[in-house]
Amino acid sequence: MSNIKVYNLKGEETSVLALEKSIFGVEPNEILVSEAVRVQGANHRNSIAHTKTRGEVSGGGRKPYKQKGTGNARAGSTRSPLWTGGGVTFGPRKVRNYSLSMNVKSRRVALASVLSEIVKNKKLIVVKDFDIKEVSTKNLIKILEKLPIEEGKILLVLPKVNVELELSAANLQYVKVIKAENINIVDLEKYNFLLTSVEALTKITENLGKK
Repeated sequence: MSNIKVYNLKGEETSVLALEKSIFGVEPNEILVSEAVRVQGANHRNSIAHTKTRGEVSGGGRKPYKQKGTGNARAGSTRSPLWTGGGVTFGPRKVRNYSLSMNVKSRRVALASVLSEIVKNKKLIVVKDFDIKEVSTKNLIKILEKLPIEEGKILLVLPKVNVELELSAANLQYVKVIKAENINIVDLEKYNFLLTSVEALTKITENLGKK
């Protein structure tokens, strides 16, 4: 096991916490990390493009002209895909499902790989707890400045809902607040620092350590 410093909200070191090696000290598996990012992106993709078939376009309820004698090709409806303004053949539809799947074990290995890299690069900051009892963005900024966090985006992971802290961080574009059970590969890759509490880190360890 490796150890990490624990700070209070004044930026003072209060204790040392042992990290689970099987989660925070593994060799990175870049293939699984890449797959996990791709799967999460696909599962959040919405099908927007949508074309109408000949049965959905308006108009064309009757034969445009008689069958013979006009010199035109035979036509039964202006809704035909051959006509301008008609239906589309094999066009994109909103019903398309882009979702992908990934087995739980592989997903946990991918998360452990990213978390291990965060620890290795000293981007994991742990505080004893987030004892914030009032909504104040100004006070939150002061707390962040006292912690060993350099310039960059911060992923703040909470053990449970903390309305005061979430509202305090709402106006900070470089801070995102999530709960421990919602930790995901994309956020871990996107943000420069992972800021969490001892309780939240324990929940992350328990969730990823499940068989």
